[in-house]
Amino acid sequence: MSKKIAIHSYRGGTGKSNISANLSVALACKGYKVGVVDTDIQSPGINVLFGHEDTGEHTLNDHLWGECSVEEAVIDLTPEFKVNDGKLYLLPSSMDLGKISRILKEGYDVGELNLCFNEMIEKFNLDYLIIDTHPGLNEETLLSLAISDISLVVLRADSQDYLGTSVTVEIARKLDVQDMRLILNMVPSQFDEAQVRSKVESTYECSCAAVLKHYDDVRCMASEGILVLKQPDSEFAVKLVELAESVI
Repeated sequence: MSKKIAIHSYRGGTGKSNISANLSVALACKGYKVGVVDTDIQSPGINVLFGHEDTGEHTLNDHLWGECSVEEAVIDLTPEFKVNDGKLYLLPSSMDLGKISRILKEGYDVGELNLCFNEMIEKFNLDYLIIDTHPGLNEETLLSLAISDISLVVLRADSQDYLGTSVTVEIARKLDVQDMRLILNMVPSQFDEAQVRSKVESTYECSCAAVLKHYDDVRCMASEGILVLKQPDSEFAVKLVELAESVI
């Protein structure tokens, strides 16, 4: 049975999309059929991590407006990535300014988003659907959290992130999110991992799925590529593989 995994953060700049991309590849490398949806329609970009620029082809925007099918908007990344017997599919949002402006002005039927998730799972026979959400709390985010099997909330070791995440966690519980886990990212190297994990878990009464430090190799990638593939022995890549194993 397929699983929907929503990856969310209260603020931007937490590395959420980088985690989404690397987690999806790590799962695909284990032989699973994985789909990734960029629901950050207002400020998309996960496609860049996969090496795909917006070339004017169909995107999630077009599907939500009824202008194309899911199959027409999905990009099959499998031939480009060495994912063993797995499959990797991407449903990007448009980076075209005109389409972003149209979304902001006209909006769309949020109910279509859930139908889109289910259709993508069915059409591509997915084992996992990774939902890269828009930061903050809006209608689309609440839907993604509510319908997910696993919700991964990404935060930094930062007072603003701690406060915002507490709001997210409280709302997620009101939505009856069953399996919510926290990912602490960009943790300063001098911080003790065990202490940070303990603080996060006691503060939110929620399990901490991973503690990721401020790795130089991640910064040097500058959003160009997937570290799980390019540097599989790096600490970040090893921890993302462990994260993948924990959600299987």
